[in-house]
Amino acid sequence: MDLKLRRKLLNYFALAMSMLAVVFGLFWLFWILLNVFHLGVTALGPDLFTKMTPPPGSSGGLLNAIAGSLIQVGLATLIGTPFGVLAGVYLAEYGGHTWLGRTTLFINDILLSAPSIVIGLFVYAVYVAQVGHFSAIAGVYALALLVIPVVIRTTENMLVLVPDSLREAVFALGTPKWKVVTKVTLRASLAGIVTGILLAVARIAGETAPLLFTALSNQFWTLDLNKPMATLPVTIFKFAMSPFADWQRMAWAGVFLITLGVLGLNILARVLFRPKHRN
Repeated sequence: MDLKLRRKLLNYFALAMSMLAVVFGLFWLFWILLNVFHLGVTALGPDLFTKMTPPPGSSGGLLNAIAGSLIQVGLATLIGTPFGVLAGVYLAEYGGHTWLGRTTLFINDILLSAPSIVIGLFVYAVYVAQVGHFSAIAGVYALALLVIPVVIRTTENMLVLVPDSLREAVFALGTPKWKVVTKVTLRASLAGIVTGILLAVARIAGETAPLLFTALSNQFWTLDLNKPMATLPVTIFKFAMSPFADWQRMAWAGVFLITLGVLGLNILARVLFRPKHRN
Protein backbone atom coordinates (compact mmCIF):
# COMPACT_ATOMS: atom_id res chain seq x y z
CA MET A 1 0.00 0.00 0.00
CA ASP A 2 1.49 3.32 -1.02
CA LEU A 3 1.74 6.26 1.36
CA LYS A 4 -0.94 8.37 -0.38
CA LEU A 5 -3.60 5.64 -0.19
CA ARG A 6 -2.72 4.92 3.42
CA ARG A 7 -3.16 8.56 4.36
CA LYS A 8 -6.53 8.69 2.63
CA LEU A 9 -7.73 5.60 4.46
CA LEU A 10 -6.58 6.98 7.80
CA ASN A 11 -8.30 10.26 7.01
CA TYR A 12 -11.58 8.51 6.14
CA PHE A 13 -11.36 6.40 9.30
CA ALA A 14 -10.77 9.43 11.52
CA LEU A 15 -13.62 11.29 9.83
CA ALA A 16 -15.97 8.34 10.25
CA MET A 17 -15.10 7.97 13.96
CA SER A 18 -15.60 11.71 14.51
CA MET A 19 -19.02 11.63 12.86
CA LEU A 20 -19.95 8.56 14.88
CA ALA A 21 -19.01 10.37 18.10
CA VAL A 22 -21.13 13.38 17.07
CA VAL A 23 -24.13 11.19 16.27
CA PHE A 24 -23.70 9.29 19.56
CA GLY A 25 -23.67 12.52 21.58
CA LEU A 26 -26.58 14.10 19.69
CA PHE A 27 -28.67 10.95 20.12
CA TRP A 28 -28.51 11.11 23.91
CA LEU A 29 -28.96 14.89 23.91
CA PHE A 30 -32.14 14.73 21.83
CA TRP A 31 -33.42 11.78 23.86
CA ILE A 32 -33.01 13.76 27.09
CA LEU A 33 -34.61 16.86 25.57
CA LEU A 34 -37.56 14.87 24.20
CA ASN A 35 -38.22 13.32 27.61
CA VAL A 36 -37.92 16.67 29.36
CA PHE A 37 -40.30 18.38 26.93
CA HIS A 38 -42.78 15.48 26.91
CA LEU A 39 -42.98 15.05 30.70
CA GLY A 40 -42.64 18.78 31.39
CA VAL A 41 -45.31 20.03 29.01
CA THR A 42 -47.87 17.53 30.31
CA ALA A 43 -47.28 18.89 33.84
CA LEU A 44 -47.84 22.53 32.91
CA GLY A 45 -50.98 24.32 34.03
CA PRO A 46 -52.24 27.60 35.48
CA ASP A 47 -51.70 26.42 39.07
CA LEU A 48 -48.00 25.99 38.37
CA PHE A 49 -47.51 29.77 38.07
CA THR A 50 -50.08 30.94 40.63
CA LYS A 51 -49.75 28.66 43.69
CA MET A 52 -47.05 27.84 46.22
CA THR A 53 -45.29 24.48 46.52
CA PRO A 54 -47.83 22.13 48.13
CA PRO A 55 -47.63 19.43 50.79
CA PRO A 56 -47.95 15.83 49.50
CA GLY A 57 -51.36 15.02 48.05
CA SER A 58 -52.43 18.64 47.64
CA SER A 59 -52.68 20.85 44.59
CA GLY A 60 -50.12 23.57 44.18
CA GLY A 61 -47.51 25.13 41.96
CA LEU A 62 -44.01 26.52 41.79
CA LEU A 63 -44.65 30.26 42.11
CA ASN A 64 -42.40 30.75 45.15
CA ALA A 65 -39.62 28.65 43.59
CA ILE A 66 -39.79 30.52 40.27
CA ALA A 67 -39.70 33.90 42.03
CA GLY A 68 -36.84 32.77 44.28
CA SER A 69 -34.76 31.61 41.32
CA LEU A 70 -35.34 34.86 39.42
CA ILE A 71 -34.39 36.97 42.45
CA GLN A 72 -31.25 35.04 43.38
CA VAL A 73 -29.97 34.57 39.83
CA GLY A 74 -30.64 38.23 39.02
CA LEU A 75 -28.88 39.55 42.13
CA ALA A 76 -25.95 37.18 41.68
CA THR A 77 -25.52 38.40 38.11
CA LEU A 78 -25.67 42.05 39.21
CA ILE A 79 -23.04 41.43 41.90
CA GLY A 80 -20.70 39.15 39.97
CA THR A 81 -20.69 40.83 36.57
CA PRO A 82 -18.93 44.12 37.52
CA PHE A 83 -16.19 42.24 39.41
CA GLY A 84 -15.73 39.85 36.49
CA VAL A 85 -15.57 42.58 33.84
CA LEU A 86 -13.15 44.74 35.84
CA ALA A 87 -10.86 41.81 36.61
CA GLY A 88 -10.95 40.73 32.95
CA VAL A 89 -10.02 44.26 31.85
CA TYR A 90 -7.12 44.29 34.29
CA LEU A 91 -5.79 40.94 33.05
CA ALA A 92 -6.09 41.86 29.36
CA GLU A 93 -5.06 45.51 29.41
CA TYR A 94 -2.89 46.15 32.45
CA GLY A 95 -1.51 43.32 34.57
CA GLY A 96 -1.60 40.20 32.45
CA HIS A 97 2.19 39.73 32.65
CA THR A 98 2.68 40.80 36.27
CA TRP A 99 2.84 38.45 39.25
CA LEU A 100 -0.57 39.69 40.41
CA GLY A 101 -2.07 39.07 36.98
CA ARG A 102 -0.63 35.57 36.75
CA THR A 103 -1.82 34.77 40.27
CA THR A 104 -5.31 36.08 39.50
CA LEU A 105 -5.47 34.06 36.31
CA PHE A 106 -4.35 30.91 38.15
CA ILE A 107 -6.95 31.35 40.90
CA ASN A 108 -9.61 32.10 38.29
CA ASP A 109 -8.81 28.85 36.44
CA ILE A 110 -9.18 26.97 39.73
CA LEU A 111 -12.57 28.58 40.38
CA LEU A 112 -13.70 27.72 36.86
CA SER A 113 -12.96 24.03 37.37
CA ALA A 114 -14.01 23.81 41.03
CA PRO A 115 -17.23 21.87 41.75
CA SER A 116 -20.08 24.17 42.68
CA ILE A 117 -20.65 22.27 45.92
CA VAL A 118 -17.23 23.47 47.09
CA ILE A 119 -18.35 27.07 46.57
CA GLY A 120 -21.51 26.34 48.56
CA LEU A 121 -19.52 24.84 51.44
CA PHE A 122 -17.19 27.84 51.40
CA VAL A 123 -20.07 30.33 51.69
CA TYR A 124 -21.64 28.13 54.37
CA ALA A 125 -18.44 28.21 56.42
CA VAL A 126 -17.69 31.93 56.09
CA TYR A 127 -21.26 33.30 56.19
CA VAL A 128 -24.06 30.89 57.07
CA ALA A 129 -22.27 29.34 60.02
CA GLN A 130 -21.34 32.79 61.34
CA VAL A 131 -24.84 34.30 61.20
CA GLY A 132 -26.44 31.06 62.39
CA HIS A 133 -29.14 30.58 59.74
CA PHE A 134 -29.68 29.91 56.06
CA SER A 135 -30.69 32.83 53.87
CA ALA A 136 -31.30 33.86 50.28
CA ILE A 137 -28.46 36.38 50.41
CA ALA A 138 -26.04 33.54 51.15
CA GLY A 139 -27.31 31.79 48.02
CA VAL A 140 -26.76 35.01 46.07
CA TYR A 141 -23.15 35.15 47.27
CA ALA A 142 -22.54 31.53 46.26
CA LEU A 143 -24.02 32.03 42.78
CA ALA A 144 -22.07 35.29 42.34
CA LEU A 145 -18.83 33.38 43.02
CA LEU A 146 -19.79 31.08 40.14
CA VAL A 147 -20.52 34.02 37.83
CA ILE A 148 -17.26 35.89 38.42
CA PRO A 149 -14.74 33.41 36.94
CA VAL A 150 -16.84 32.86 33.81
CA VAL A 151 -17.14 36.60 33.17
CA ILE A 152 -13.43 37.15 33.91
CA ARG A 153 -12.34 34.54 31.39
CA THR A 154 -14.80 35.71 28.73
CA THR A 155 -13.88 39.39 29.15
CA GLU A 156 -10.17 38.67 29.02
CA ASN A 157 -10.45 36.50 25.91
CA MET A 158 -12.62 39.02 24.08
CA LEU A 159 -10.28 41.93 24.86
CA VAL A 160 -7.23 39.93 23.80
CA LEU A 161 -8.88 39.34 20.42
CA VAL A 162 -9.04 43.10 19.75
CA PRO A 163 -6.17 43.85 17.32
CA ASP A 164 -3.21 45.76 18.79
CA SER A 165 -3.19 47.94 15.68
CA LEU A 166 -6.54 49.40 16.80
CA ARG A 167 -5.09 50.34 20.18
CA GLU A 168 -1.95 51.77 18.60
CA ALA A 169 -3.98 53.92 16.22
CA VAL A 170 -5.89 55.46 19.12
CA PHE A 171 -2.73 55.89 21.21
CA ALA A 172 -1.17 57.75 18.27
CA LEU A 173 -3.86 60.40 18.63
CA GLY A 174 -2.76 61.08 22.22
CA THR A 175 -5.68 59.26 23.86
CA PRO A 176 -5.06 58.17 27.47
CA LYS A 177 -5.09 54.48 28.37
CA TRP A 178 -8.34 54.52 30.34
CA LYS A 179 -10.21 56.12 27.45
CA VAL A 180 -8.77 53.59 24.97
CA VAL A 181 -10.10 50.79 27.16
CA THR A 182 -13.56 52.26 27.77
CA LYS A 183 -14.21 53.82 24.37
CA VAL A 184 -12.45 51.42 22.00
CA THR A 185 -11.54 47.94 23.26
CA LEU A 186 -14.59 47.41 25.48
CA ARG A 187 -16.93 48.60 22.74
CA ALA A 188 -15.23 46.39 20.17
CA SER A 189 -15.64 43.32 22.39
CA LEU A 190 -19.05 44.18 23.88
CA ALA A 191 -20.93 41.45 22.02
CA GLY A 192 -18.59 38.72 23.27
CA ILE A 193 -18.66 40.01 26.85
CA VAL A 194 -22.46 40.12 26.92
CA THR A 195 -22.55 36.61 25.47
CA GLY A 196 -20.30 35.42 28.29
CA ILE A 197 -22.55 37.05 30.88
CA LEU A 198 -25.61 35.32 29.43
CA LEU A 199 -23.80 31.98 29.46
CA ALA A 200 -22.83 32.56 33.11
CA VAL A 201 -26.50 33.19 33.90
CA ALA A 202 -27.43 29.98 32.11
CA ARG A 203 -24.88 28.11 34.23
CA ILE A 204 -26.07 29.31 37.64
CA ALA A 205 -29.76 28.98 36.74
CA GLY A 206 -29.61 25.22 37.25
CA GLU A 207 -27.21 25.03 40.21
CA THR A 208 -28.52 23.01 43.15
CA ALA A 209 -25.55 22.02 45.32
CA PRO A 210 -24.44 25.50 46.48
CA LEU A 211 -28.03 26.48 47.33
CA LEU A 212 -28.51 23.46 49.58
CA PHE A 213 -25.86 24.89 51.92
CA THR A 214 -26.90 28.53 51.67
CA ALA A 215 -30.46 29.46 50.67
CA LEU A 216 -31.83 25.99 51.53
CA SER A 217 -35.56 26.18 50.63
CA ASN A 218 -38.91 27.50 51.75
CA GLN A 219 -42.36 26.08 51.13
CA PHE A 220 -43.99 29.48 51.54
CA TRP A 221 -43.82 32.81 49.72
CA THR A 222 -41.10 35.17 50.92
CA LEU A 223 -39.10 38.07 49.53
CA ASP A 224 -36.93 38.45 52.63
CA LEU A 225 -33.32 37.90 51.60
CA ASN A 226 -32.36 37.19 55.20
CA LYS A 227 -34.53 34.05 55.33
CA PRO A 228 -34.45 30.72 53.46
CA MET A 229 -35.95 31.04 49.99
CA ALA A 230 -37.21 28.43 47.54
CA THR A 231 -35.54 28.00 44.17
CA LEU A 232 -36.39 25.84 41.19
CA PRO A 233 -33.26 23.61 41.29
CA VAL A 234 -33.63 22.77 45.00
CA THR A 235 -37.39 22.24 44.64
CA ILE A 236 -36.77 19.92 41.69
CA PHE A 237 -34.23 18.00 43.76
CA LYS A 238 -36.67 17.54 46.65
CA PHE A 239 -39.70 16.70 44.52
CA ALA A 240 -37.88 14.32 42.18
CA MET A 241 -36.49 12.33 45.14
CA SER A 242 -39.91 12.02 46.80
CA PRO A 243 -42.23 8.99 46.40
CA PHE A 244 -45.25 11.19 45.61
CA ALA A 245 -46.42 11.23 41.99
CA ASP A 246 -47.78 14.80 42.13
CA TRP A 247 -44.44 16.10 43.40
CA GLN A 248 -42.57 14.19 40.70
CA ARG A 249 -44.87 15.66 38.07
CA MET A 250 -44.12 19.20 39.29
CA ALA A 251 -40.41 18.37 39.33
CA TRP A 252 -40.59 17.61 35.60
CA ALA A 253 -42.40 20.90 35.07
CA GLY A 254 -39.57 22.70 36.86
CA VAL A 255 -36.98 20.88 34.76
CA PHE A 256 -38.85 21.97 31.64
CA LEU A 257 -38.88 25.62 32.76
CA ILE A 258 -35.14 25.66 33.53
CA THR A 259 -34.28 23.87 30.28
CA LEU A 260 -36.42 26.29 28.31
CA GLY A 261 -34.79 29.25 30.04
CA VAL A 262 -31.25 28.00 29.46
CA LEU A 263 -31.96 27.20 25.80
CA GLY A 264 -33.52 30.63 25.39
CA LEU A 265 -30.47 32.39 26.87
CA ASN A 266 -28.08 30.44 24.67
CA ILE A 267 -30.12 31.17 21.54
CA LEU A 268 -30.39 34.84 22.54
CA ALA A 269 -26.64 35.07 23.04
CA ARG A 270 -25.92 33.64 19.61
CA VAL A 271 -28.62 35.40 17.62
CA LEU A 272 -28.45 38.91 19.03
CA PHE A 273 -24.68 39.08 19.33
CA ARG A 274 -23.49 37.10 16.34
CA PRO A 275 -20.89 38.81 14.13
CA LYS A 276 -22.39 40.96 11.39
CA HIS A 277 -20.86 40.44 7.97
CA ARG A 278 -21.10 43.30 5.55
CA ASN A 279 -20.99 42.88 1.83
